[in-house]
Amino acid sequence: MANQVEPKLIVPLYNELQKEKFVTLATIDHETGAPAISAISWVFAKDDSTIYFAVDNRSRIVQNVTAHNQAVINVIANESTYSISGTANVKIEKLSDVPLKLALIELSIQEVRDVMFYGSKIVAEPKYDKTYDKDAAARLDKQVMEAMKKA
Repeated sequence: MANQVEPKLIVPLYNELQKEKFVTLATIDHETGAPAISAISWVFAKDDSTIYFAVDNRSRIVQNVTAHNQAVINVIANESTYSISGTANVKIEKLSDVPLKLALIELSIQEVRDVMFYGSKIVAEPKYDKTYDKDAAARLDKQVMEAMKKA
């Protein structure tokens, strides 16, 4: 059976991307042309065709999407694994109202593909823990998510 392919986010994915979430991001390395994978958590679905994510504006991710605008976000949600591909661009070089120098990157979705292998489902999603000051982390996460929602 072929995996499901959609031109935009399905409702369960949209809902999952309304809050901070562990995802992986694939870009094309600006120096080597090889695939580059990063783990990020500041992601937000602006609508069913657009995902925003925030990264340090000195990050290699920024250089990669500036040089090669194709990107893929991998999301584990809805008992499956999804590949969300599209074109990425730096929407804002420095988000305001955030103490860190974060770039806001916009992914214009071209395809959402269920890439879970046949006959299986996810029974537990990845979880992570912030290893620095929990209160400071919660404040920063709130500031970043609010800034992305306003963008």
